[in-house]
Order: sequence, then C-alpha cells, then structure tokens
Amino acid sequence: MTSKHPLARRIVIAFVLMTVIVCGGFSLGIVAVVHIVEQRLVSEALRHQLDAVLQQDLPQGRLPRLDSSTRFYSSKLPGYPIPESYADLNEGFSEVFDGDRAFHIYTRVTDGDRYLLAQEQSEFENREQALFNTTLAGFVLAVLGSWLIGRTMARKVMAPVSHLARQVRRQEQLSPSAPPLAPKYPDDEVGQLATAFDSTFGKLRQSLERERLFTSDVSHELRTPLTVIATSCEILQQSTLDDRQQELLQRVNRASEEMQELAQTFLLLARGQADQIDVSVTTRLAQVAERQCAHWGALIREKGLDFRCVTESHDDGRYNDTLLSSVMANLLRNALHYTDHGHVSLTLEAGGFRVEDSGAGIPSGQHDLIFQPFVRGPQARGEGLGLGLSLVKRICAHQGWQITVHNLYPQGSCFRVWLKPNA
Repeated sequence: MTSKHPLARRIVIAFVLMTVIVCGGFSLGIVAVVHIVEQRLVSEALRHQLDAVLQQDLPQGRLPRLDSSTRFYSSKLPGYPIPESYADLNEGFSEVFDGDRAFHIYTRVTDGDRYLLAQEQSEFENREQALFNTTLAGFVLAVLGSWLIGRTMARKVMAPVSHLARQVRRQEQLSPSAPPLAPKYPDDEVGQLATAFDSTFGKLRQSLERERLFTSDVSHELRTPLTVIATSCEILQQSTLDDRQQELLQRVNRASEEMQELAQTFLLLARGQADQIDVSVTTRLAQVAERQCAHWGALIREKGLDFRCVTESHDDGRYNDTLLSSVMANLLRNALHYTDHGHVSLTLEAGGFRVEDSGAGIPSGQHDLIFQPFVRGPQARGEGLGLGLSLVKRICAHQGWQITVHNLYPQGSCFRVWLKPNA
C-alpha cells in the first residue's frame, strides 16, 4: 500500500529508522559483548582461583589465599558452610544479586562435594550499568540528531519541489505568455519534473486556446444565419398562412431563438472567468421562469402532460439572464423528452428552483454519470448527443451554482439548482 505521508515526513522517518536500526544494533552488540566478556573472563579467573585453593592451599593445610572481596565455601569442609541461597546453583559460572550487592559465583562438584567461590562485583556492576546508561544516552541522542538532520535535509530537498508546486498552482501558468519553469531549476530530478510540466502546460494551453477560439468563432459565426432566420420568420408571420404553416413557422422561430441563446451561452463560457461576464445583463429568477414557462409550458401540454409553475418563495437575487435561462430551459427540455404521462413542474424557491417530472427516473448509479458529456441514459430520447445536462453542469460550476438530482416516489426525477446572487 502506498504511503500517504508527505514526502518530507517520509525522508525524516527514513533517517530516524536508519539510525534506530544502526545505533540500536550497535548498542545491543555492546550489551551482548559486555555480558559475554564478563561471563568468560570472570568465570576463567574464578576457576583458576578455585583450582589454586583446592590443589595448593587446602592440601598444604593453609587457608585459602583470597582477596577481601572473595569467599570460599564447601559442603565437605566444616569451616566453610555453603549459604542456603547458593546451595542450588548450577555448576559453573553464576551471577547472584542480594539487594544492591552483586556476586559472581563459580561452582564445582567433585565426588559429590560442592566447592564455591563467591566474589563481590558491586563496583563492576556499577561501572557496567554506567556503560549501559551511556550507551542508551548515545542511542537517544543519535535518534534525536538524525531527526534534526532529517528535518533539515528534508526541508532543503523539498524546497525546490514545494516552490515548483506553488508555481504550478498559479493560474497564470495557463496563460500563453507564462514563462517556462525548467530554466529556473538545475538539470536534476526537479528540473526534469519542471520540464515535464512545461510540456504538459504547453499542450494544455494549445488545447484551451483551440477550444476558446472554436467556441468563440462558432458562437460568432452562427449569429448571422440565425439573424437571417429570425428576420425571415418575422416577414413570413406577416403573410397569410394556414394553421399547419403557422405551426411550422413557430417551430422554426422557437428553434432559432434557442440557437441564439445557446450561441450566447457558449460565448460566455468561452470567456473562461466568471468576472469577465457582463454583469449588467442580469435578471430575477421569477422573470426567467415566466419566459420559460410560457415557452415550454405550451410544448409540454401539447404532449398531453400537466404542467405547473409554482412559486413557493420569492427570490430577490439577480443572475445572468442568458446562463440561467439556458440551465432552466435544458432541464425543462429534458423533463419533456423523458416524461410520457403525468406531469412536469417548475417550482421556484428562495435561492433556487427545482424541476420535477413523473418520468421513468434515473438509476441511482447514474446520477453522476448523466452530467458527463455524451452520456445518455438507457432510455435515451430524441436526437440529442447527451450534452444538455453536461452544459447545465458546466454553467453551474462556472457561476458557483449547485445542481443535484434525486428520484421521486413512486417514479420520476427532481433536479434542484441552488443559486448564488452575483450582486
């Protein structure tokens, strides 16, 4: 599993772990060597002393020639009784503690008789403990030192990476005039990363520029033929036409108006930043709803559906007229296409609105997918390409609005849009 710790923290952890492993192994080695040397040297010294007592002193009738810290005990000789605490010791070297005092004892069994030499080692144990304390203190200081060195090294190592990250996060990097990043870094791993960012940013700038130019050109070039269509419809409306011709003319006129609104919407979105939109072209939610209800209400009723426009609460915010109209129109169009019987309703709320229908609904697993471009549900209707809800999502994200969808009981869908006033 990939670690989720920051890279700087992982560098510090690596330093500390390396120190713990190396210094810990070295410290444990010191302790082990001290114990082994202690056992072998002391055992050998006591063995030689015991041999001297048993082979030289006692056979010649002399008292054991021992220093003041060493005592001789024997189960055979009455003058040297073995203490009860030493009676069950194994043959060979042993270490016994009596309170604050420490004794090294060497035991030998000959023909069933036990002989012991006990040497007090309190001073040696104190020195040994001092050595262990020094080793422990050195281990702790080494770990702390590695932590400080690790932090310093991590800060220095990560400084160019953090600086590069701050540069990448700046929005002006997407500007065509943004300077390249790589020349500011040496030819190392960070420099290679900066070069990769330069390459990616270059491709992204080209892609964004192509999209912006395409959207702007299409939106601009569509105005002329749409104006011609609208003018022709106005002229034809003044002539004498039968009912069927009038109906077809109205459909052409409505389609022309929708195309003009879409062209204006694409043009606004192509500008990229919300603060570049002309805030003077604003309107209230109720005014947009009134126009959309008049337009879509007739089409919905022609399909045999019940259409309701309800105001639950008044909203005094002002919003971009073109973008809000496009959002509301796309949601009403979507409800019209996917509802075969029942009703469609537009409900105004304080700070937003919702569009409800009694259609087949949307599977819960597709609530997020339907807002992606070119994605259509399993019950796709009409000749659309699956861009309507994607456009709605883009507009909401562009304006800081929020859109959610949930299913209704027993069937149907509800799209709710929360708006934020621009002023």
